[in-house]
Amino acid sequence: MSSTTSTLTSLMGLQLFTRLFTFILNQALSRLASPIAYGIAAIQFDLMLSTILFLSREGVRGTLLRVKPRSETEDTGKATLDRKKEDSTMNVSFVPIIIGVPLALVTSLLYMATAGMETRRQPHFQLAVGIYVAAAVMELLAEPMHNMAMTSLKIHLRVRAEGVAITAKTLATFLVLVYDASRGDEGGDLALLAFAFGQLLYGSSVFLIYLREFGKGGLITRMKKNSSGIYFNHDVLALSMTMTSQSLVKHLLTEGDKFILSWFSPLQDQGGYALAVNYGSLIARIVFQPIEETLRLYFSRTLADITVALSPPSSTQASQTSIPALKKAADALITLLQMQIIGSLFVLIFGTNYITLLLNVLLPPQYLNTSAPRVLEAWIWYIPVLAVNGGLEAFIASVALTKDVNKQSRWMVLFTMLYVTSAIVLYRLDLGDAALVYANIINLSARIIYACHFSHTFFATHNASSTLKWREVLPPWSLVFGLTISALLIHLSETIHGATKAVQKEGRIGILSRPVLIHVAVGGILALSCGILWAWSVRRFLTIPTRFKPKTA
Repeated sequence: MSSTTSTLTSLMGLQLFTRLFTFILNQALSRLASPIAYGIAAIQFDLMLSTILFLSREGVRGTLLRVKPRSETEDTGKATLDRKKEDSTMNVSFVPIIIGVPLALVTSLLYMATAGMETRRQPHFQLAVGIYVAAAVMELLAEPMHNMAMTSLKIHLRVRAEGVAITAKTLATFLVLVYDASRGDEGGDLALLAFAFGQLLYGSSVFLIYLREFGKGGLITRMKKNSSGIYFNHDVLALSMTMTSQSLVKHLLTEGDKFILSWFSPLQDQGGYALAVNYGSLIARIVFQPIEETLRLYFSRTLADITVALSPPSSTQASQTSIPALKKAADALITLLQMQIIGSLFVLIFGTNYITLLLNVLLPPQYLNTSAPRVLEAWIWYIPVLAVNGGLEAFIASVALTKDVNKQSRWMVLFTMLYVTSAIVLYRLDLGDAALVYANIINLSARIIYACHFSHTFFATHNASSTLKWREVLPPWSLVFGLTISALLIHLSETIHGATKAVQKEGRIGILSRPVLIHVAVGGILALSCGILWAWSVRRFLTIPTRFKPKTA
């Protein structure tokens, strides 16, 4: 638990630093780059990159997290056998390179062949695509080292690598755009190259930092055979391929909005949508994503003896160890889901009341006439389902066996059909690009129902259904009452002071006017009060980690 807490703190610290830092620079980037260039880079190029990386490495990453590190106290003979098995297991880390390099070539050629004429006419389009492919390959070359760091719990190494990389990426993009703008009438043609060079610097930074740590050990220069002369552990490879095949459907769901936008939405609206998602996902990436990744690591380690069919324990051992491990996992899942739901309630209550005011301050003027405002308003409702689904699917990814993954894949096909159908219907209701966000809400809601059913079945199968106390997920009634009163008071404050109308009329200078400052202060005081109320009402959960501390003699 202490290791998990440290992991969560490190990942949240990484996300907080990188997202706030890039948020500041992105404010400048969105003003330097046109909505068209921003849309191509943030929607189409990013979709191409994520397709290459997600399909190449996601299944392997999820599988290798379940591999238990070798104990330092094992006898020499057993340690030697385990080391040989571990070599063939960790060799699976090279599979993303084997899959990813040809996939990168095919994906980039297919994208260039199918891109719209207006996109292909943008300056340096083909060169930018080539640089993005090179950036993807650099990240894939770092995969064996990334997996070694994660399985050995060297989270600080990942934090350092990604922190340096995202900083270098954003600075490089910013500097190239500044140079392009300084060229006056001759400038304006380097926008796509700016984003491409930034991405290449990201991939190179990640690779070099990992190389500095692991390169001397020969991690990237050779693979070792096991005692049977086999390079890859068959069971690990099979599960990796199963999860990789599932990741194709999952990728279509995760990036479905970008697929639809790339085909049907004007480039300018693609830029507005990309900027809105960039702002809207700040909370999700700073808070929810680190929690999801930490849960995957924690569940994979805690339930490894129960779920990993790679080296199953004896039935006697399982009966002795499974119930305590299942209780720990259930406690962690329920507690963190409750925290995510409560955080989401804060976003709903305060976000919906202040989003219009915030849009007029944050969005650059050229984006106010795009789809960005409506998409951001929809994102407020998207965050709660995104948070809950992330925690539940982290549990599934950590404990699902091959048959479970295959079953989930079949359901994912239905969820994909539900998403596409919902998006089409909502588009016809004139919701614009915000229809994609609402379609995702419907899709994730269905996936949450499936994930809850899977979790309940998993614990019931292991005779531990009583450890999964779903009612504790619900927020305290006192907090719900406090948030409801806060919503009413904020609405009353807006009616009295007219803060939103003041900003819409006076522009950004209106943020310093007396009505706006009073309205913002009211929201801040109410949010702080509700936060204190929540901390008091769930104070018993704050001592959970002490239950797992080792007993002193």
